[in-house]
Amino acid sequence: MAASEATIINAGGRDLRVTSADRVIFPATPTSGPVTKLAIVKYYLAVEDGIMRALTRRPTTLERWPKGVHPGIVLSTREKGGGDAFFQKRVPQGAPDYVRTARIEFPSGRHADEISPTEIAVVGWAAQMGTITFHPWPVRDDDVDHPDELRIDLDPQPGTDFADVTAVAAEARVLLDELGYTGFPKTSGGRGVHIYVRIERRWTFTDVRHAAIAFGRELERRLPGRVTTNWWKEERGERVFVDYNQNARDRTIASAYSIRPKPGAPVSAPVAWDELADIVPEDFTVASMPARFTEVGDRHAAIDAAAFSLQPLLDMYERDAAEGRADMPYPPDYPKMPGEPKRVQPSRDRDRPRS
Repeated sequence: MAASEATIINAGGRDLRVTSADRVIFPATPTSGPVTKLAIVKYYLAVEDGIMRALTRRPTTLERWPKGVHPGIVLSTREKGGGDAFFQKRVPQGAPDYVRTARIEFPSGRHADEISPTEIAVVGWAAQMGTITFHPWPVRDDDVDHPDELRIDLDPQPGTDFADVTAVAAEARVLLDELGYTGFPKTSGGRGVHIYVRIERRWTFTDVRHAAIAFGRELERRLPGRVTTNWWKEERGERVFVDYNQNARDRTIASAYSIRPKPGAPVSAPVAWDELADIVPEDFTVASMPARFTEVGDRHAAIDAAAFSLQPLLDMYERDAAEGRADMPYPPDYPKMPGEPKRVQPSRDRDRPRS
């Protein structure tokens, strides 16, 4: 599309230029119409308060699908690059001068300058650049080494479904209440549930990860046979996995209101605790969320009202460690971390021939 044919829309008082506005990013499905690039940009503008609450001043990785979410499109991963869609950590070249950045450091010691949204025009510009999903770090750009958020990721494994996840989430709510925490749930955009807890900014990524391990282990004790913290997929069984490594440095979760690259353009939807058991995650889409947002507002509107101490969970972690349950494996692309056990699947380690 020629420059003169670009669509100009208002994004928080700035003129945002959207090229190829009618490009279909999500093709039609039997239950939904096609979603264009312009529709995606307008969606993010429609949920401005919510998406900005999720992203403001957070270093953010962009998940870009510039050719759209179509059959045959390949997403590049940490293990295999070269795909048509990709995760962009470093700020794209040619970014407008109002795009603020934050320098973050990876476990390898390398660093990058990521976008750090401060206004809705930044989100709109990223969407115009083909961003489908925003992956913010759990930190603010004025202190990138001390998270302000504990993230509980409830991930259903094969043989389990959304009902299993919501049942675990209900027990997680009980545990949060006992700890004195306020948790804010959202759908993952798939079959999972994420729960966010604001925390005081005085702990390291390692501390927050340990807190998530302790939380998951307590859920295992309360719901035996239904919850697992086993890192090795072969050992999880038909249970809900508490993915504690989502709290490790450089691991991120799709933000609230982010679109997920799946048929029908589903979104990660903040929900109230009392509605969690009755919702159908697929009902929250680019097409439906703006009306819900207008009707009920941002279910995470109060998330910044209080920040909590991690100490109760860290005390639980230390009690587990005293009983022989200390740290757990990091993702395979991480350097060997202090205190980490052998990065070998226990069942395979047992089968190794001994010299």
